[in-house]
This record gives sequence, C-alpha cells and structure tokens, in this order.
Amino acid sequence: MRKLKLQVQMTVNGFVGGPDGELDWMEWNWDDKLKLYVDELHVSIDTILLGRKMTDGFVSHWTNVVADPKNPDYSIARKMVDTPKVVFTKTLVESRWDNTVLAKGNLSDEVKKLKNQNGKDIIVYGGAEFVSNLVKERLIDEYYIFVNPSVISSGLTIFNNIDNKRNLKLVESIPFSCGIVLLIYHPKA
Repeated sequence: MRKLKLQVQMTVNGFVGGPDGELDWMEWNWDDKLKLYVDELHVSIDTILLGRKMTDGFVSHWTNVVADPKNPDYSIARKMVDTPKVVFTKTLVESRWDNTVLAKGNLSDEVKKLKNQNGKDIIVYGGAEFVSNLVKERLIDEYYIFVNPSVISSGLTIFNNIDNKRNLKLVESIPFSCGIVLLIYHPKA
C-alpha cells in the first residue's frame, strides 16, 4: 500500500500560514543540504495531493519557475510540474491545470483508493483546511514538518480539527544551516 506523506512548512508556534495565508514568515534561503533532502523526498513519490484553494497558487508558482531554466529552483519546479496532481474539490467540474485530475468524492474514500493503487508514495502539500481534514481522518502516514525559525501572532494551523489526542513517534530530526529544523513523525498505532 502506498503511503501518504505530508510535507509542510510551519512556524515554531505551529502556524502553516498567516491569518490570510501569508507565507512571509518562511525561510526562503534554503541551504544545499535542505534542497537535496526535499529533492530526495520527492523521488519517493509519484502523485501530489492538493486542496482546491491552494492549487492556483501552487501550479502558477512552479509553472513560472519552470519558465526560467536558469532559476536555482528549476529542477524541483520541473518535478512539481511534471508530477501528476490530484485536486480535491466540491465545486469544480473539470480541471483547469495540466497534469491534474479532480477528486470529488468522500475525502477518506478517495485517499484510500489512491493509496491502494500501484505506484510510489503520495505527497500532500496543502492547503491548511485540506490538510487539517486529512489529519482529522487519520490519513497521513508520515509527517515531514519543516519548522522555520519564525513565530507569528496568529494564523492557519493543521491540528485544530482533531477530535482527540494523537500520539506521534519521532523518527528523525534534522537541523539545517538556514535555521529550519525538519521533524519526521509517524503516527503511533
């Protein structure tokens, strides 16, 4: 069975975006070790899950980066654009993005169908509400939380939708010279 991996940027105090989704708190000056780690994480997957609200910004950003082969993020952008994407939506009738299909059914059923298909693992990048629902439904198999050296006073979180305590097992923590610390967790049974 394929695993669903969450890759998320987070503040020290647990926010994944400002009140309106702002990301100005994120550390963008990634060191080579961090870039290599993210690149290697992406090798283990062949499908990207996205919530509808995040998809426009995600696809637009990486498509713009791919337009400039001299951009230092070109190789990761190429992977983001080329990897098939599944967008979860209740409102769209058809996909407006290349290499993207829509999932319109029950979240848990749709994710379980994807996990049971042949292939590499699946990764989810967001948005906050979508990921919050994946967490609530216990669909995340591996958490890759990139803690940025920032705090903000309020914002979006992914752990506010759970109905009871969740125990996680720390698998690894990796500090990077840019100040980000990666925390890798698996849910405890």
